[in-house]
Amino acid sequence: MLKATGPIGFFDSGVGGLSVLREVYHQLPYEDTLYFADSIHCPYGYRTEEEIRGYVEQAVAWLIGQGSKIIVVACNTASAASLSYLRAVFDLPIVGMEPALKPAVECSQAHKVGVIATEITLKGQLFAGLLERFAQGTEVYAQACPHLAPLVEAGKLEGPETEEVLRGYLEPMLAAGIDALVLGCTHYPFLRPAIEQVVGPGVRIIDPSPAVAGQTGRVLTRQGLHTPLRRSGRHIFYTTGDSLAYEQMVRRLIGGQPQVCPAHWERGEVVAPPAE
Repeated sequence: MLKATGPIGFFDSGVGGLSVLREVYHQLPYEDTLYFADSIHCPYGYRTEEEIRGYVEQAVAWLIGQGSKIIVVACNTASAASLSYLRAVFDLPIVGMEPALKPAVECSQAHKVGVIATEITLKGQLFAGLLERFAQGTEVYAQACPHLAPLVEAGKLEGPETEEVLRGYLEPMLAAGIDALVLGCTHYPFLRPAIEQVVGPGVRIIDPSPAVAGQTGRVLTRQGLHTPLRRSGRHIFYTTGDSLAYEQMVRRLIGGQPQVCPAHWERGEVVAPPAE
């Protein structure tokens, strides 16, 4: 039995999903959240779909065991690899990520759109379906960017190294004439200022995070699961990596005074102490 007072459970491979969490803070300020970051296995872009599905399934099972009333898979790669599987296995609402191709196509006057994401996202059935449904009459330039998530995880959000990597990925798209760019990984919104410097004012950047937060709110409404409590939500983080380093990154990326707790894998399952 799902409880309206339960938290929204978030899953991500690291800090990328914080871009979605930040939007949930704004749109759903009364809701509690429980965020699980599988930092020890990050980045997921280098892993097989089978590996990713196994990690995500166990993490979601743990989030549900902690009373989560809805799950947000705040990772494009994890969504591409496991979203359909998760919805078949677990009997609760699950919101996932997909590249925001539709709004990019709608706003593109040049009918040329760029998409940056991980290789698994771009090769997945989810993205193939989006191309078939929304990209008719539009040229889509898709670029796998394996080095971007590690830059964000390392806190390298700007500077010469980051700009050089971005230019390597983006300049061929710019030369092709794109006027809209989809951020197809939840890590990438934290690079937005650096991306804007590279692409210039003539390219509209599409970040799906606000839309995902909005969809989470709509699902809670439909299911009658909005919290009845009217106070600022409580937000707890778990990470399989260095909890102190993760706390520092949360402070830097979305601010606040985060409560970060350690978690670890034991025989393929998540083990974590209860938050105080």
